[in-house]
Amino acid sequence: MSGAHARRAARVVGAVHPASFFVLALLQSAPASRAASAPASLVERLHARLDALHRAGRFPGATVGVALPSGEMLALAVGISDRERGVAMKPTDRMLQGSVGKTYVAAVALQLVSEGKLKLDERIETYLGKEPWFARLPNARDVTVRMLMRHTSGLVRYEFKPEFTRALIASPDRTWKPEELVAFLLDEKAPFAAGKGWDYSDTNYIVLGMIVERVSGATLNGEIARRLLEPLALRDTVPSDRRRVPGLVPGYAGATDPLGLPDRVLVDGEMVINPQFEWAGGGWASTTRDLARWAKALYECRAFGPERMAEALDAVDAPMLGRGAKYGLGVIVRPSPMGTLVGHSGFFPGYVTEMWYAPELKAALALQVNTSAFGAIGKPPAAVAMELLQLVSESRN
Repeated sequence: MSGAHARRAARVVGAVHPASFFVLALLQSAPASRAASAPASLVERLHARLDALHRAGRFPGATVGVALPSGEMLALAVGISDRERGVAMKPTDRMLQGSVGKTYVAAVALQLVSEGKLKLDERIETYLGKEPWFARLPNARDVTVRMLMRHTSGLVRYEFKPEFTRALIASPDRTWKPEELVAFLLDEKAPFAAGKGWDYSDTNYIVLGMIVERVSGATLNGEIARRLLEPLALRDTVPSDRRRVPGLVPGYAGATDPLGLPDRVLVDGEMVINPQFEWAGGGWASTTRDLARWAKALYECRAFGPERMAEALDAVDAPMLGRGAKYGLGVIVRPSPMGTLVGHSGFFPGYVTEMWYAPELKAALALQVNTSAFGAIGKPPAAVAMELLQLVSESRN
């Protein structure tokens, strides 16, 4: 889910300021002897900035992963992962990604385009038209695959609908089928004609996930693992497809979560609801080290070739994501002092994620915070990520 939409859906109440801890690790796939080549001044500056942000805010903890141009990895953590037990956050701690998971779905879809199994400008009726519910989908006959990936289809969000949130909370163990999610908006009038507007919606990627499974003949999560996670050695990234997600630290949703969840969303290692419903909309958990590695690999064309990347970055205006922001095929494109940045933001109750790659720097940075009470962070998470990435840029001068 997108943090911008979650902020609009709830009045945020901050949490109590925790005691401050700080952990730093240098992590890389190369031999350990290379760790000394990481610029010490950059490590110190990242440490100082993140620690200052934590002291000024009221968020429990955060982790940061940085993929340097050389391929070296920095992993940092600040604060605590568990307020009630006072456990220090570690760089290896795992959090839910939210909508950043759309980047995997888009990458698999673009691989299928390269293989001739999927066409971006084909109407989705070609793939799903025989489904009994299809004709009741808003704009059903006019939506293309590209429109789904760009959020220009006119399919609205299902996950903030009261009837869905009531069902989610009432049946926390329920495993949701994609067609059950889509059913929450059947027969609704679309806010605009297909391709004639822009509105961020997880529903687009739920429908895209169904198409991916149809043309690949395999499960979406299986294809993501086979095509992306395994080849790129992203070993700390796992699907959030059950209430007990391995290695997940507690998240804190604040007092007025848009889905109606309590403040602490992980109790005794189990989520208060089943996060599986997010699926193609962003159903993954990871460390920021893995996220930074993924961003660098993805936007340096190691998931698919330059031709597909050019199509992915052919973006349309997305004003609700911030001034100058555009949205391509599973990617946010935004201006910054470091040049154009590409990546994605993510929200899931209790967690926020930012993942950005700076093409001019050939560096990537990921940030995760274990609260979705945005006021507790002190400033927009994307702004925090930009500040930290700016330090990486300055270290090269």
